[in-house]
Amino acid sequence: MKKTKLTYSGAPARLDIYLAGSGENFSRSYARRLIEEGMATVNGKKKKPSYILIPDDEVVITFPGAGAAQVFEDLVIFEDKALLAVHKPAGLAVHPNPPGWETNPKAALLGEATLVSMVLSARPAMAEAGLERLGLVHRLDRDTSGLMLLAKTPAAQTSLTTGFRERVMAKVYIGCVAGVPEKKGIIDAPIGRAGGFKKIKVWEYGREAVTEYKLKEKGKGCALLEIYPKTGRTNQIRIHLAHIGHPIIGDKLYGGPPAARMLLHSLSLAFDHPVTGKKTKLEAPLPADFKKAWKEVKGKA
Repeated sequence: MKKTKLTYSGAPARLDIYLAGSGENFSRSYARRLIEEGMATVNGKKKKPSYILIPDDEVVITFPGAGAAQVFEDLVIFEDKALLAVHKPAGLAVHPNPPGWETNPKAALLGEATLVSMVLSARPAMAEAGLERLGLVHRLDRDTSGLMLLAKTPAAQTSLTTGFRERVMAKVYIGCVAGVPEKKGIIDAPIGRAGGFKKIKVWEYGREAVTEYKLKEKGKGCALLEIYPKTGRTNQIRIHLAHIGHPIIGDKLYGGPPAARMLLHSLSLAFDHPVTGKKTKLEAPLPADFKKAWKEVKGKA
């Protein structure tokens, strides 16, 4: 973890106000969180944000390194000057829920580890590259594992984001579902959230959403599918498969049978490279925890 030591001088002042003006590009709320979580101490002791500093007080700021750099390197699948591809584990959120990290990336280092905090720890230069949302061009649900792309330059981010929006990114997922559906199928059902809905669902006034799938393997009362989402709505695959009566195994939100983890994995992406234009395909192999969970559920009645 990086530490910065500051020796206070000047008229008495509140600790949070001092940190916000310290030159570290802190917002007042971020400074308060650092103090409240013990990441900013005075003379070696935790203080309240309202603590009044006096000359010669030593303020030590510890920047939390949520997600060690070496752990992140183990997730990297591909990297060049334009983009970064990683294998996100199931259970790891892509970014913090509070939106403050988008304007002050260092805020992502507070609280639980996320993919964004790991990128920030391992690739700090990306925070200075003029990127929006630290280069994110798409996202995966917390409990979905697999391939994710991040842009490393603004031009690459524009290109990749446009590719997802215009549906020219060929996406392949692997999912295990309850029951055994037809050998192949197309689910064309709009998705949205109307007033009173507690969760996103198939809704006649929702946005267009299309998912194709192909049966790969049968188990006892379950199946392994190769899934091709043609649009990119939030929770689309999970919603669509639950809608046709075959929820993803381990998906508590949409009624899937219990499992050690949610059995949905982003396997591959095929696209034109944002700089070279070359056809590029990247793949994240099925992780061990997915294979183990599928082996356990496919033999059960």
